[in-house]
Amino acid sequence: MIHLLTPLTRPHLLPHWFQDLLSAIPRIVCGYLLATNFGSAKFGLPWSPADANLHFFEVAFWFPNDVAHYGGIFAMFPAFFAWIGAFSEAVGGIFLLLGLQTRLFSFLLLLTMLVAIFMQQWENGLWNMLPAMGFCWVALYTTLLGSGRFGIDYLLTKSSK
Repeated sequence: MIHLLTPLTRPHLLPHWFQDLLSAIPRIVCGYLLATNFGSAKFGLPWSPADANLHFFEVAFWFPNDVAHYGGIFAMFPAFFAWIGAFSEAVGGIFLLLGLQTRLFSFLLLLTMLVAIFMQQWENGLWNMLPAMGFCWVALYTTLLGSGRFGIDYLLTKSSK
């Protein structure tokens, strides 16, 4: 089973270590932002003073209501798609930050960001789409290249070459 996952996990290495370092910076920054800001907000965290008068469930479950407004299959299963989106952003952000199973979680983030662009932000204009578009571009290149030398994927697969 491990041999089946190794090609998916093994990152492509650029010719020089500093190229891998430069390509790791957007992966690490986006992983951090996704995990701490964008993904955690969809789980109802962090609790802000502005939310003090609201019931916990009003704060924690705003995202499924937002997803239901997308229509189609999203309206049929809003809680499922909301939690999948929140999971891919929060947990996927942590994995992206660490460079662990980078391709798998980058692909999930790529799909999530495409949904965010076309279903959530399309009508709000380009300016509102920019965060999702930025995360989408980083997820696209990390889906193709993996974590590089500066990720746990490299440490896990360097002895299995």
